[in-house]
Amino acid sequence: MIQIAVDAMGGDFAPRRVVDGALAAVRHFDLGVTLVGPSATIEAELARHPDVDRARVRIVEAPDVVSMEESPSAALRRKPAASIKVAAEMVARGEAAALFSAGHTGATVMAAHAAFGMLPGVDRPALAATVPTRRRPAVLLDVGASVECRPSHLLQFAVMGSMYARVAFGIDSPRVALLSTGHEETKGNELTREAHRLLKGSALAFIGNIEARDVYSGAADVIVCDGFTGNVALKISEGLVDVVEELLSEELSRTITMRVGSLLTRRALRRFRRRVDYSEYGGAPLLGVAGVAIVGHGRSSAKAVRNAVAMAYRFAASRFIERVEHEIAASTSPTGVKA
Repeated sequence: MIQIAVDAMGGDFAPRRVVDGALAAVRHFDLGVTLVGPSATIEAELARHPDVDRARVRIVEAPDVVSMEESPSAALRRKPAASIKVAAEMVARGEAAALFSAGHTGATVMAAHAAFGMLPGVDRPALAATVPTRRRPAVLLDVGASVECRPSHLLQFAVMGSMYARVAFGIDSPRVALLSTGHEETKGNELTREAHRLLKGSALAFIGNIEARDVYSGAADVIVCDGFTGNVALKISEGLVDVVEELLSEELSRTITMRVGSLLTRRALRRFRRRVDYSEYGGAPLLGVAGVAIVGHGRSSAKAVRNAVAMAYRFAASRFIERVEHEIAASTSPTGVKA
């Protein structure tokens, strides 16, 4: 049975929602979970789920936690028994097939990198977020793993993102775009201009630059940028969705007529929420490391954790890392990935 190592202490609502979501995954999928964290704390949460099959749930003691306020590198040095580090090392030893954490993103990236190493031909990891569009889901990367990038890194992200789009969404030839300040190849900074040149000369289905307003249009299946830009874009999008929902609710409840209309449109609003809700996808895979690592949102609900653990399970079952490694190997040259 495929075992998923879960950082039970990672996230704003850990351990309760993390444990709830992990156990929901156990109930609905043919997998097991290893909950990593303080044993007594986790046992107290498990006591709330007497129906769960305990044969498929393990606990591994990890007394320390990396908080959101800590420097990830310093915290991991000071806390060798931190839950995220222990969970990552379990995967590296083959005691679990994949890792999930909704905790400190920087600590998760560093722990996974240290435990798994990088795939041959890849210099930097990238977090690949799934974003909704008018047509079908698209992949935005990097959204926070590598803040400072070189043009060759963005090319590598494009290769990995294309592979992810093929495996996750069944897109035969993903359209790749570069996030910039204008459609013209001369727009943007030195990073985007040089990355545009590399992508244009690659074998990828590169369609050119894309502006931020077009990310959700469906024009591209894979949108590439550095981790700083991608993280800001993602956080702005999440905040906008929250505001739009609040404004719609306020407007629909202003008058009796609007309240009646609100009842009639409730189903449509629920569908809207599902289309833009990050919890539907669960988490973002950390591409480039030589192991399956899924990074969840810090505010992950039990539903988001369940879906993230399910994603980790699917990646492990489909041998995703081997497939990405093969794709990159087929696209490498002595100077690196050329696609």
